[in-house]
Amino acid sequence: MSAVENAIRVRTDAGSGALVGYLPAGFPDLDTSIEAAVALVENGVDVLELGLPYSDPVMDGPVIQHATEIALRNGFRLKHGIEAVAAITARVDAPVLVMTYWNPVIQFGVERFADELLAAGGAGLITPDLVPDEAKDWLAASDRTGLDRVFLAAPSSSDARLAQAVEKSRGFVYAVSTMGITGARQDVDSAARSLVARLRDAGATSACVGIGISTGDQVREVLSYADGAIVGSALVKALADGGVDAVARTAAALSAGTRP
Repeated sequence: MSAVENAIRVRTDAGSGALVGYLPAGFPDLDTSIEAAVALVENGVDVLELGLPYSDPVMDGPVIQHATEIALRNGFRLKHGIEAVAAITARVDAPVLVMTYWNPVIQFGVERFADELLAAGGAGLITPDLVPDEAKDWLAASDRTGLDRVFLAAPSSSDARLAQAVEKSRGFVYAVSTMGITGARQDVDSAARSLVARLRDAGATSACVGIGISTGDQVREVLSYADGAIVGSALVKALADGGVDAVARTAAALSAGTRP
């Protein structure tokens, strides 16, 4: 079992579910992003999702886009993401998944990226713009290294696409709860519940819901039917507005939703 799936299984076996927290590497600067990621784990986040800033973040909402633009303006490069993973995994035990669009990995070199991520202690990749039937190189590299590969499933996905995502994912399947871009919303889309049910029918044993979760109550709601709740924009906004202390408080409030 992968480190990510194991972390999720520990929480589900305990009668709850996992909290997955996203922050972009390099925002507002590299050192602060590392401190913020460590603070997430120290305040109840079970799995870290570390985003690599990219110049064309088509899936990300305005809060994350703004943060990644700042990171890029400050000179962020992909190698800094690897450095951040190594620094974080040296301090906390929670598995660290890297969320990245696929083009930077191609430019860096798929095999080289896999090797360097593994050496840094990373657990694997979330690839929002890569579908399994176009992921031959990544499937081979992740099989060779044992890294997790998290593919996305959306409410609009066909049953065949969902089955493919379940078959090829390792760690969990990322269930996108709403159509469109990421961002905190007042209500988590009810489509998430039916999407997770469809993933279960397709054989998924680990499904996490992301996009739109911003409160502890929403975390609790999602964990009533999914294995994990993924929070991004709410944490990034807290970091932008109040620094590491604020993101720590936000993580603690969100993690309250993992307790019965």
